[in-house]
Amino acid sequence: MLLLVSGASGVGKTTARLHARHLFERRRLDDVYETAELFTLSPIPDVPTIAWRQEQVEAAVRRAIALEAEGKHLLFSGDPVPLGEALAAPSADRIDIAACLLDVDEEAHLARLAQRNESEELIPLHRSFATWLRAHATDPGHVPEAVTTDAWPTMRWERWVGRTPGPEWAMTVIDTSRLTPEQVGARVADWCQRAVAGDAPVFRTGWFRG
Repeated sequence: MLLLVSGASGVGKTTARLHARHLFERRRLDDVYETAELFTLSPIPDVPTIAWRQEQVEAAVRRAIALEAEGKHLLFSGDPVPLGEALAAPSADRIDIAACLLDVDEEAHLARLAQRNESEELIPLHRSFATWLRAHATDPGHVPEAVTTDAWPTMRWERWVGRTPGPEWAMTVIDTSRLTPEQVGARVADWCQRAVAGDAPVFRTGWFRG
């Protein structure tokens, strides 16, 4: 299974992945869950584009497929990869995909962006993307142009673009606003195990044909 942790910049994706990995080691599950982020899959180009990011999502999907043959799962987190990009990756119809959105309220988000010395010019963009991701978690029809514009030509957007909200479009949402990094990591690790066990929303192979 591909376990995607999504979220805007500053919500704690990379930190959550690192703490979740430590928990897997402590629970002796590190041979079951492999962790990765976008920038570990390929050298970063001088000017990363949306199309390049989407190619790397396909690489993550293919890695998850390879791991599945060994009875393992891939926890993929780091860059703000939306659920729709994972589902539209060309090979995504060959594996189950579960997605978890790390969300944060405006006050906490602004504080975290300030701690990172984020440019004042980029802060509105980060906030807008967080708002879009929140809507995308429940409504596949909400401004799909946010990810389909300037996209990698091989992406299979027809799997979900044009759909309306429904029970088949679901993901887990974790509000990290008041959580410590360790708590977020624990919740993500627990979510991984619940998704694999079928106790959290999962996009099963071929779901879009249903």
